[in-house]
Amino acid sequence: MKGLQKQRKDYYYRRAKSEGYRSRAAFKLLEIQEQYRIIRRGDVVVDLGAAPGGWLQVISQLGGAALAIDLQQITPLPGITFIRGDLTSPEIVTKIRNTAVSVDVVVSDAAPNLSGTWSLDHARSIELSARALEIAKCVLKPGGNFVVKVFQGDLLDTFVRDVTACFRFVKAFNPQASRKQSAETYIIAKRYAPANAEARQAISDCIGGAKFKRSS
Repeated sequence: MKGLQKQRKDYYYRRAKSEGYRSRAAFKLLEIQEQYRIIRRGDVVVDLGAAPGGWLQVISQLGGAALAIDLQQITPLPGITFIRGDLTSPEIVTKIRNTAVSVDVVVSDAAPNLSGTWSLDHARSIELSARALEIAKCVLKPGGNFVVKVFQGDLLDTFVRDVTACFRFVKAFNPQASRKQSAETYIIAKRYAPANAEARQAISDCIGGAKFKRSS
């Protein structure tokens, strides 16, 4: 079994190297795109936790214009705008709005620093994914799409319910490119449907306990 897992890991690692992708994670987004068509040519896509840039390469390949958010510096890519910042910071929504007038898709492959204690790592993953959802609710245009990685566990059902409250289509998906032993899954959410304009503005004003400048 360990030999098969290593072979699987090596396959996607070698394939990423041979095809010029910065990480094996690129194949996860390619699988998601093939299955769910979340990105269309010309879409503005916000990539939260974008380093090292494998997903950015796929977004560019699909004809999207990406806005990359990460604390780590990312080697430049054509057509990619980089904002250095922490996605948990309340200022990040303002930075996104000041850069992109309209956002079609928000994606996040971010993961917390692992402690080795599963319950803690799962809780941190849910917290990070919930933050990505709140950012998406602030910047996505109605009808937009959202993809986020999360670790499976007892808090997942509640998080999925929160996503379902905002989108007309929600599905959990496990890409083949994920490691066999990984507990990660991806929540695919399509057709953002804020309940009403007032509720969306309240989220926009209050997210992270800070006030944000309204976009004109």
